[in-house]
Amino acid sequence: MSRGRVTFRQHDLARALRAAAKAQVVVSRTEITPDGRIILFHAHELPAAATPFDEWRARRDAR
Repeated sequence: MSRGRVTFRQHDLARALRAAAKAQVVVSRTEITPDGRIILFHAHELPAAATPFDEWRARRDAR
């Protein structure tokens, strides 16, 4: 009995992970569907650094 058609290869996953790393995305989980689709789930993003405008608005709205 044969295994069937191979839908993805290890280098496909490695290429996707390298692309995510290049985009500075932290991958927390991967899924590979039976049809060969690779889904990368990323960790929650860190909040952006506060700008002087954000600090001013926070002080102003605190009243």
